[in-house]
Amino acid sequence: MQPTSAPDYRPLIRQAFAEMEKVVVGQHALVSRLLIGVFTGGHILLEGVPGLAKTLTVSTLAKVLHLHFQRVQFTPDLLPSDLVGTMIYNQNQSVFEVKKGPIFANLVLADEINRSPAKVQSALLEAMQENQVTIGDQTYLLDRPFLVLATQNPVEQEGTYPLPEAQVDRFMLKVHVDYLKKADELEVMRRMANMGFQGDVQPVLTKEDIFGIRDQINQVQISDTLEKYLIELVFATRRPADYDLPEFAQAVQFGASPRASIALHRAARAVAYLDGRDYVLPEDIKDVAQDVLNHRILMTYEAEADGIRTHDLIEAILRKVPIS
Repeated sequence: MQPTSAPDYRPLIRQAFAEMEKVVVGQHALVSRLLIGVFTGGHILLEGVPGLAKTLTVSTLAKVLHLHFQRVQFTPDLLPSDLVGTMIYNQNQSVFEVKKGPIFANLVLADEINRSPAKVQSALLEAMQENQVTIGDQTYLLDRPFLVLATQNPVEQEGTYPLPEAQVDRFMLKVHVDYLKKADELEVMRRMANMGFQGDVQPVLTKEDIFGIRDQINQVQISDTLEKYLIELVFATRRPADYDLPEFAQAVQFGASPRASIALHRAARAVAYLDGRDYVLPEDIKDVAQDVLNHRILMTYEAEADGIRTHDLIEAILRKVPIS
């Protein structure tokens, strides 16, 4: 797949999956999406009910990738300074010093991000978009790679602060985490019922490996035809009627932004790379289309009242839009 002079990271990636499976059962798709985010520099929003090992998966991934990990529990009384840091006064030296917050890490888990008010959520914007934060009058670059992995509970919405569209759009993927299969949940129960279970994993990849993989993903080829197909998919979310989808014509308030095109391009190449190919297939684009597009489409109130979901629209688009 790669030139002989380039390192072959595929055995290490397979080993990373194997290490993850020592702790996380039945979440291969979730782990794959997290690796796509790490390898392409895209932030990820995880949505699922409590108890599906979202936090455990992210913390385990940080150990396997040998990255600095910080978890922040978002609460209504959280302040922006609790996240990015603040200036404190050093009485001994009579100067103000910077105390950096938990945002200064490689993997930052924003747990239940919709539990905190907009002022705290907006503190993430600069970090997510610019890879830097401002404390006082100084700007500090964040360590690379830098990734925000946020979780939110789709059920309990009382007392929550929905993320504004501008911030949701900055997440490359929104991954819906579902319940496990019976056999997987049985295995989880047996493992966790053993109070001596440790779940130790070994570091497999380094920061240098991650950047090496990122360079190789950048070399994955995507044809002009598939690039145009990708653009058609994004445009179909904005004007469904133009793509012979009149039933959705009045259902969409806003379609996917240009960030969706970029994210879909990167994610499709990452899927091809993880599958051992140096070229993109249409199936790679379709594989990640839901996760890239579902949080970037704003449906009308009428559509929501009629039970029309973004998932339905994206599925219809994937069936309807041809590859010219």
